[in-house]
Amino acid sequence: PRRHGRQSWKKKESKTRLVRSSLLLPEAEPEKSKRTVLACNRLKTTKYTALSFLPKNLFEQFHRLANVYFVFIALLNFVPAVNAFQPELALAPVLFILAVTAIKDLWEDYSRYRSDQEINHMECLVYSRNEKKYISRYWKEVKVGDFVQLRCNEIIPADILLLSSSDPDGLCHIETANLDGETNLKQRQVVRRFLELVKFDPLKFTSVIECEKPNNDLSRFRGYIIHKSGKKDGLFKENLLLRGCTIRNTEEVAGIVIYAGHETKALLNNNGPRYKRSKLERQMNADVLWCVLILLIMCLFSAIGHGLWVWQYGEKKKPIFDVPGPDGKYLSPVLASVYLFLTVIIVFQVLIPISLYVSIEIVKICQVYFIHQDKDLYDEETDSQLQCRALNITEDLGQVQFIFSDKTGTLTENKMVFRRCTVSGIEYSHDDNGKGLQLEGAEWVERTVCSQRSTHCTAEKDITPDPRLLEKVNECAKHLEVMRSHEQPLSHLSPELCDVFDFFIALTICNTVVVTAPNQFGLSTLSSTSTDSTLLKLEEKLAYSAQMNNYGYSSQQGRTAVGGTPEEGELRYEAESPDEAALVYAARAYNCSLVGRLSDQVSVELPHLGTLSFEVLHTLGFDSIRKRMSVVVRHPLTDEINVYTKGADSVVMDLLLPCSSDDPRGKHQKKIRSKTQNYLNLYAVDGLRTLCIAKRVLSKEEYGCWLKTHLEAESSIENREELLFQSALRIEKNLHLLGATGIEDRLQDGVPETIASLRKAGLQIWVLTGDKQETAVNIAYACKLLDHDEEIITLNAESPETCAVLLEQCLQCVQSKFSNTIDGATGNMTVGFTPLYPPSSSVLSSLGLVIDGRTLAYALEPALEDKFLALAKRCRSVLCCRSTPLQKSMVVKLVRDKLKAMTLAIGDGANDVSMIQVADVGVGISGQEGMQAVMASDFAIPRFRHLEKLLLVHGHWCYSRLANMVLYFFYKNAMFVALLFWYQFYCGFSGSSMIDQWYLIFFNLFFSSLPQLITGVLDKDVPAEVLIAVPQLYKSGQNMEEYQPHMFWMNMIDAMYQSLVCFFIPYFTYYDSEVDIFSWGTPITTIALFTIILHLAIETKTWTFLHWSSCIFSIILFFFVALVYNASCPVCHPPSNPYWTMERLMGDPVFYFTCIISPVVALLPRYSLQLGRQLSKLSPETRTQLLTELNVKETIRQTQLLADSFSLSLGSNASHCYRAKNQSTPLPASPQTRESLFREHTKAEHKTDQTAAASPQGAVLYEENKLPSSAGSLERSVGFHDVRCGTSEVESLSVGTTLPWSSAVDQEDFSLLKWITSTPLFSHIGTVLQVSSSSLQNETRDSICVLGSSLHVDFKGLKEESSNCLQDKMKGTPTDHCKNENSETTFL
Repeated sequence: PRRHGRQSWKKKESKTRLVRSSLLLPEAEPEKSKRTVLACNRLKTTKYTALSFLPKNLFEQFHRLANVYFVFIALLNFVPAVNAFQPELALAPVLFILAVTAIKDLWEDYSRYRSDQEINHMECLVYSRNEKKYISRYWKEVKVGDFVQLRCNEIIPADILLLSSSDPDGLCHIETANLDGETNLKQRQVVRRFLELVKFDPLKFTSVIECEKPNNDLSRFRGYIIHKSGKKDGLFKENLLLRGCTIRNTEEVAGIVIYAGHETKALLNNNGPRYKRSKLERQMNADVLWCVLILLIMCLFSAIGHGLWVWQYGEKKKPIFDVPGPDGKYLSPVLASVYLFLTVIIVFQVLIPISLYVSIEIVKICQVYFIHQDKDLYDEETDSQLQCRALNITEDLGQVQFIFSDKTGTLTENKMVFRRCTVSGIEYSHDDNGKGLQLEGAEWVERTVCSQRSTHCTAEKDITPDPRLLEKVNECAKHLEVMRSHEQPLSHLSPELCDVFDFFIALTICNTVVVTAPNQFGLSTLSSTSTDSTLLKLEEKLAYSAQMNNYGYSSQQGRTAVGGTPEEGELRYEAESPDEAALVYAARAYNCSLVGRLSDQVSVELPHLGTLSFEVLHTLGFDSIRKRMSVVVRHPLTDEINVYTKGADSVVMDLLLPCSSDDPRGKHQKKIRSKTQNYLNLYAVDGLRTLCIAKRVLSKEEYGCWLKTHLEAESSIENREELLFQSALRIEKNLHLLGATGIEDRLQDGVPETIASLRKAGLQIWVLTGDKQETAVNIAYACKLLDHDEEIITLNAESPETCAVLLEQCLQCVQSKFSNTIDGATGNMTVGFTPLYPPSSSVLSSLGLVIDGRTLAYALEPALEDKFLALAKRCRSVLCCRSTPLQKSMVVKLVRDKLKAMTLAIGDGANDVSMIQVADVGVGISGQEGMQAVMASDFAIPRFRHLEKLLLVHGHWCYSRLANMVLYFFYKNAMFVALLFWYQFYCGFSGSSMIDQWYLIFFNLFFSSLPQLITGVLDKDVPAEVLIAVPQLYKSGQNMEEYQPHMFWMNMIDAMYQSLVCFFIPYFTYYDSEVDIFSWGTPITTIALFTIILHLAIETKTWTFLHWSSCIFSIILFFFVALVYNASCPVCHPPSNPYWTMERLMGDPVFYFTCIISPVVALLPRYSLQLGRQLSKLSPETRTQLLTELNVKETIRQTQLLADSFSLSLGSNASHCYRAKNQSTPLPASPQTRESLFREHTKAEHKTDQTAAASPQGAVLYEENKLPSSAGSLERSVGFHDVRCGTSEVESLSVGTTLPWSSAVDQEDFSLLKWITSTPLFSHIGTVLQVSSSSLQNETRDSICVLGSSLHVDFKGLKEESSNCLQDKMKGTPTDHCKNENSETTFL
């Protein structure tokens, strides 16, 4: 028995904790409490101490296998038998990387330390047993069981159970902005039995508190307090003051510390920044493993080669340079191979990029910085900007395929306006209230700017009452006044007027709205500012209670709020949701005003009746399962116990009292319900948010029976939520319908345009909302999620069997109707759950899916989820209505796991947190529902429209930059290592190096690292304006076009070729000469540096001052280090002597010739690859037609003949001709992309980014109005469209690329000079040769028109007139031809 009792105690102890007063004498403390070690209040977020920093930081860094690998290689170099470099020098790179990372970690930890010290040394008042008063102590000295006293505007130091308040009603208001970002006030109340105490004395506190273990649930606190008498009182979240919140509205409160330090709910919710692994990083790690495999193969090959080389000499024919061991014996071929294997691992170690991970972190931090600096992502109205909370998944923004969005607050403003209501079956429209929503521009902004302390705007407050309903309210008030004067009961009022009265009472009191006065800073309407005012308020309340007669009427007429009259300022309501505030403001418009709220009382001011005080017995809060809230009050006029309920019509209508058809009153009620349901359907069609208002009168017996079970549920710790839920269900039934409301929620600006643009980018958008189906569908049409020409599939099922039948029928219908068309239109859509790339077929765009919450629950079951997903992925739009937070996360997880697609979830409220956390990329909107979604997200934006630029521009750039940088890293390291590998064939695979070890160690770390970082941060393959105008460019990231698996191998092959060129050209140049090994290896190092930097230049699309500076700096740094090193270090690497090597080489012309010709030959395939990439974007028919029309061979030959005279007339005629053309033909303006073509027009613009890719035979022209325009009868929209010459037909091409070449090329007669000058690197250096392809044969040099063109390019579409003038020979002066608007020329 004893053992069993001990086990049961441990089981109980694991779920709860006991808290006692720390003021009890030590001998009076029970032994049981000593077994529990409770946390102190000291905050410690640092990871290191002065002693533990070095070992702990190194231990963390060695969790990266790359660091372990390089440290192993460096230590291996200390072994004499296998060392390749000076051991100390080999340690330099890895020590540098470890030191940089350690310094970064140390600085971050020191920042945390300073913040901890500042918080720990804040002061608060703690009760002292010795001094018998509250004394000042540091926060870090507070412990569980201490009694803490707090004053107004002070921050709460720990989680404290509220035991005393200066407010006579035991109330305390807190602001939780530091915790969840919400600025509206929350009410907290003193524990029930302590309300009766006149003065709280901590020394007399002997009760024991049993509560749950520390957890991070901010919305829940369960426990009970056991008094000395043995009685228990339940404890709730309303009794707990959370650490980090601020005391408002109350002069003084006191309580006992329940949780301290890292056990507080605030710190348990502080998980720090989110770390995820991006899709690109996962692919990169696989390629790193391939590099390891390549390294092992190269080392194994070298080891075998060395073994064979040693074996061929045998024992008697050893070469003179083969030194025997200390014992005079030579190594065997096998042992020599093993040693050599380890040696070449040291030599070839650079193949694994040691600085890749550090460089990626630096690039991502810089990318996040520039995203933060984007002014387009700043919202002036809310004074908020984009926040990046996850630093390592920026490139995932460029690969998103599915977007899952909430509706309310995400697509809409979440600023509610009372638009319609129906009471007792009669509808009352409030159309005037919606006029404010139609305002645009500055007037709307001015009306909707909210204060920082209030989340409710003027649109919610400015409500124009319906005249008919206002008249009935006044009539009801008059009847009540007459009845009060004659002391008649309320039952004499007509049923309709009773419903009107109860309807507005329910709107006023069925909520959790806190009343404040704007002229009192930080004080509520019924709270005091001093001790005197507190006493006055208490006396006023007692006097007010004495004035109440038997029927509950007040003798005060028109009583206003304490401390504020209508002249001084109206009351302000702090609501937890905009819906509640809108309903309270609507009731106030009908003179039914909420003027005060206490823990057990709500005060309502009515016309002719003064203030009525309703005793609040219970508040049954809203939850997503019940979808309603209720208050149980004692009515002051009838002394009856009433239950007022408001909630979703889908649940409230099912809870109404059944009506009998035989009873006339029952028939009337059924008629009212029918009318109300019809009005609700109309409200939903209009896109309004609907709520039903109902009431129930409880008898004393019913209430007593229910109260007993409810109190048991409240005092329970285990399963409390479930018990309270069942308790609420028992009382929320047999309701009487009062009416319904319709509230309008306006769409955010730019939402339809953003959704349309994201759709063009290939993104599928699903909207998951808790609203009813009709409302959600209406909003979906308004925001262009659904189109009226779409065929909508609606799934509403009452059972899993029905759902299965519906899904099967819909799938068969879709497959039979669209199978042939889909199979022919979508080549990239495969059967099964492979990565889905949404096709652009018009067939798929004609389907939309709408499903309600109940059916969705059935569809997400394992047996049906595959069918649901198969149907949903064939639809252009998916709309899930009445969905719970759990269902939202399940849908996102289903798509993410089954389709292997990149998902993004966006929302603004606490109900979206689970969805945001499940998605690959979570985006929160800092809206009207607090900051829970933002705190759980990876990125936070002010408005939904900002998602367009975040994805299409910054996402595309981040993905493109990092993908190209990673591939360049692999190429650069492989190319440099291959140079050493080729040398092994000429040194007996001995592991020797022709490159000085200083160059070998620091080449990748210093000489070639800066340019790639600059390109990774600043490169722009396409301008932002083009990415916005052509959303289809985003598909390149979805299809991973920048980083395909084959691209890694293409870069490896290219690296091998370039290394062969860079090795053998110097080899044959210095063959059979008397140069030493370093005089031959240094040119190879120089050539490799030039080739690597020029390779990066070819891949760079945007050139800025930093790009040029980094490349030039790297070259200068190399020569400076080489000159200084060779001049000052004659014996750094004995027996070799690098002295004066670079100085001698720089005086040799052969060195310069080799450094020029080798990179050119090495980079020829890279140029061809770039050209091929651009040409591959054109269709075969387009390339064939362009080659036929242009007659490239003859054009190039004529160009060479006329080059001299053409260059003389180019400067004078071209400028005049271009000006003449611009004057005669206006072009659409695009100020963001405009540039001038000629050098004299672009001297000032050479400082700007050059972002347009040029054609091999023609460049993109930037006319004087700076609109991009390509000349000639080629593709003229920089690869975005295909314009066929001689016709007016404009045929669109697939736009999955980034700025393809503007024309095709006949590669046999291709001019290298023109090719080089047409690349992005050289596109702005020279002038562009432009000649006519059809009229060069028989024209003299004086009659050549250089710039005749009528092309007007817009990235959204092209229009070109048919030209007959092209068939005629071009005669006359160039200006004449320039004036001809229909002339067409070819640009070479």
